[in-house]
Amino acid sequence: MELKSIFSIQTAQDFLNASLKTFRYQYENIEIYRKFVDYLNINPDEVKSLDKIPFLPIEMFKNHQILDKNVTADLFFQSSGTTQMNLSKHFIANPELYEESIYKSFEQFIGKPEEFIFLGLLPSYLEKQNSSLIYMVDYLMKKSDKPENGYFLYNHSDLFDLLSQLKDKKVILFGVSFALLDFLDTLESLDLSISESLNLTVIETGGMKGRKEEMTKDELLNILQSGFNTDKIYSEYSMTELLSQAYSLGNNEYSCPNWMRIMVRNAEDPFSYEQEGRTGAINIIDLANTHSCSFIATQDLGKITGDKFQVLGRIDHSDIRGCSLLVS
Repeated sequence: MELKSIFSIQTAQDFLNASLKTFRYQYENIEIYRKFVDYLNINPDEVKSLDKIPFLPIEMFKNHQILDKNVTADLFFQSSGTTQMNLSKHFIANPELYEESIYKSFEQFIGKPEEFIFLGLLPSYLEKQNSSLIYMVDYLMKKSDKPENGYFLYNHSDLFDLLSQLKDKKVILFGVSFALLDFLDTLESLDLSISESLNLTVIETGGMKGRKEEMTKDELLNILQSGFNTDKIYSEYSMTELLSQAYSLGNNEYSCPNWMRIMVRNAEDPFSYEQEGRTGAINIIDLANTHSCSFIATQDLGKITGDKFQVLGRIDHSDIRGCSLLVS
């Protein structure tokens, strides 16, 4: 397979052709996926449309090594959680493909990474190893190559001091939701505020991780807009099991890059799909997952609105995950 051809996808027919080619390749070369398709008694030769492709339950990443038999992988990403939890592992055979996906998605929705200073307020991820989110932000920092780039754990005063010095520069602050709220609480307690003249974009990555009272996504975005004195409060949607990212530039409406697609299945019938505007469970096609599985049935709830999608929480009784998004 020509791996980087996915970045040339332009039309719906291009996406369908690439998806069917990927499906057949992964059926032949990824043992767990082939067993799953066979268990469903599906003939791969009869799969000719996206809605006929079987989507692998995301929980399979917790108990199986889902990897192309033709490759090896020294790198893996692991979901966040406690040591008592059974964590997902995603083995990465081609880090360069992941990096190109990171770059092209960011460039499409935000801008060229080289134009920004990148700051990370991601304490829960920095304290764990094998985080795909940290790998992504590290890569963006490397492409940016700005001396001010850096991470902050709980040293909120240091972060505020640095932001105060960057008024004439374009700044991206990646932050997990609870840490962004903690930072704003610290500023309030010290009677400090972010200057409106700062050219700041905040990209929240979801997740309260039990550290804050849950709130709707709209409530969170409103608090962040007020506290950071900017309308540029964006959101990023991805997970350990993916190599692509969707971005929301407002209103909790996400857009996918051309090699990624969201489908909304009926929560009770995995082979039935909901119409636009109706809530169901999110299926994701991520063609950058060439050597694992590109067709994943998540436990997130959502709906499609035009060419965008919304994330509306999680299916009841599913595991709480570090990268879960807030109900809206």
